[in-house]
Amino acid sequence: MKNLECTEFLQYCLPRLRFRWAGFRKVHEQVCNRLIRRINEIGLSGFSSYKAYLDDHPEEWRIFDSMFQITISRFYRDRGVFEVLSSKILPSIARNILSSGGNALNCWSAGCCSGEEAYTLQILWKVRVVPAIHQDIPLRITATDINPDVLKRAREGCYSGSSLRDLPKELIQQAFQMTGKFYSVRKPFTEGIDFREQDIRVQLPEGIFHLILCRNLVLTYFEEALQREIVDRIVEKLSHGGIFVIGIHESLPKGAANIIQYDNIPGIFRKVD
Repeated sequence: MKNLECTEFLQYCLPRLRFRWAGFRKVHEQVCNRLIRRINEIGLSGFSSYKAYLDDHPEEWRIFDSMFQITISRFYRDRGVFEVLSSKILPSIARNILSSGGNALNCWSAGCCSGEEAYTLQILWKVRVVPAIHQDIPLRITATDINPDVLKRAREGCYSGSSLRDLPKELIQQAFQMTGKFYSVRKPFTEGIDFREQDIRVQLPEGIFHLILCRNLVLTYFEEALQREIVDRIVEKLSHGGIFVIGIHESLPKGAANIIQYDNIPGIFRKVD
């Protein structure tokens, strides 16, 4: 089964799932390998026969859809984003919450994968932000992903050293303990994080959030019309003045309303009404 045959198959099928080929171009070999294993597993001869199989077995589309879940993640990914969040944005949001009589900062990590983003936020909150604002208010994080396997790893909070390669050493020392050859998140930094299985295409968590991170998911892999639909729903979930973070190499779809770029920083936006 040649690469070209798989590419043509993907370009035919991706629109049916409201995905876009451009988002999968760099990772299509990973998807192709999964597809080849599935084709062999059900005893088919190739992509053309699998195409017919999909037409005859509608239930197969659910399995087919699962093969497009890309699980690339690590702690402190895009260092500059987390530096701005911990030094400026989170302290500012926290002070506004306190001055208005609130008692917690609510965050949503969408497409949380194995939990690295959510744990990074909680570590920065406890180690840097709380001492800076001199108020110990909780950071409550709702972390969602479609993949139950990565969510299981997230709840376990145990990682290889390569996952932590971008995280500053002082944060590793404070927030992790060694478990054999692996790094386990210390209990204080696991508190306040709720990992949930959700498909962002059809479901968003309840509530309003002061901070929402949706990086390298919707705006990378989904078709533009679906991007607009989901971004509009995400913005509705933001509090007034709330912060929306996307991937530093991503762009908002045309027509995204009620958000403006935050201090000209790539990938960070603020809600305005």
